[in-house]
Amino acid sequence: MLFLKYICRVFKNQISSIKMSNRFALIGLSVLASISISNARAQGSTQINGQKIAITTAVPFLRISPDSRSGAMGDVGIAIDADANAQYWNVAKLPFATKNYGISATYTPWLKDLVPDINLVYVSGYAKFGENNNQAISASLRYFSLGNINYTNITGDPIGTGMPREYSFDLGYSRRLSENLSTGVSLRYIHSSLATGAAASGDYKPGSAVAGDFGIYYTKTREKNEFESSKFSLGAVISNLGSKISYSSTRRDYIPANLGIGAAYTYKMDAYNKVTVALDVNKLLVPAPVQDSFGNYAYPDKSVISGAFTSFSDPAGLKRVSASLGAEYWYQDQFAVRAGYYYEDKDNGDRKYLTCGVGVRYTVFNLNVAYLVPSGSGISRNPLSNTVRFSLLFDFNNGSDFSKKAE
Repeated sequence: MLFLKYICRVFKNQISSIKMSNRFALIGLSVLASISISNARAQGSTQINGQKIAITTAVPFLRISPDSRSGAMGDVGIAIDADANAQYWNVAKLPFATKNYGISATYTPWLKDLVPDINLVYVSGYAKFGENNNQAISASLRYFSLGNINYTNITGDPIGTGMPREYSFDLGYSRRLSENLSTGVSLRYIHSSLATGAAASGDYKPGSAVAGDFGIYYTKTREKNEFESSKFSLGAVISNLGSKISYSSTRRDYIPANLGIGAAYTYKMDAYNKVTVALDVNKLLVPAPVQDSFGNYAYPDKSVISGAFTSFSDPAGLKRVSASLGAEYWYQDQFAVRAGYYYEDKDNGDRKYLTCGVGVRYTVFNLNVAYLVPSGSGISRNPLSNTVRFSLLFDFNNGSDFSKKAE
């Protein structure tokens, strides 16, 4: 795995001056390596000349589902009804949000069965404006903490602590083009600091990149009577399309550019019951590694745009496409039950897992809970297995919504 090899090389360069003699430092390095392995596997693999070759990118935390509603539905989100987390899934949905303002916060433990201090925190929000509220601005912050690493010298004396961290910050704008169609764009700044403290020397440097999302969304509702209706929605989004990221002066790595297409169908049976089913398919826009004359595999030296087009000629073909299927049931728009399934081919990461969750809505407050059913073993075990995630959302039209709640 190219990214893991680079991390190992960084620490190897430090070993002559820093001896990891206590077990806490060794555990820290093992955790960092296991994260790289898990994330690299999550990016997928492909068969080249009969050999399975990992398809990896830098900053894979950008592809971790950040909210519990979609997390409970098998990670679908491109075309389902908009809330504040649309900033991640498809910013174009926001002009069709039922409320004028929204804020969301989610905390996600990562590898919680192994270590207690690795987590993803996601905060997002939006505000609608313009004629008939046909436009929206939005923003989000994604912060991935990889825990702490304690360093010691050759005699076992502590010489500092490393704190690997990654984050991204987004700003988005979306606009409704017609009664049924909208579009939106987001700009993203990404920062990744993997080797910090005593390990940050030599040619290593924190990496930075800029990227953007472009989304489109179509939705149409058919009213059957006063209480019964159906709605069909389609969405498509290109995300994380931007510059490469560099951790040294000698190489630059792709970030996880992705093409996603989604569809959702909602059927409101009466004044009390509503059900939604949704399907997303996703494909990384990253070229597969190629073999050089020495038999080594490396990513082709292509531009980001050229690499995105090259990804469609990958020898693995449709095996590089992952699929998510989810369902959601609401009772009186107050209580929700959700379930979903995520699928990848065995040559594309081999992640297959079931999800479930519940949601509660009370006036402007929403609480969503998601659980990923344990599956797989060893490095094929999902880092979120046996993990409960929580999201808290606030959706409101204006300040009077809070006043009504207080009454």
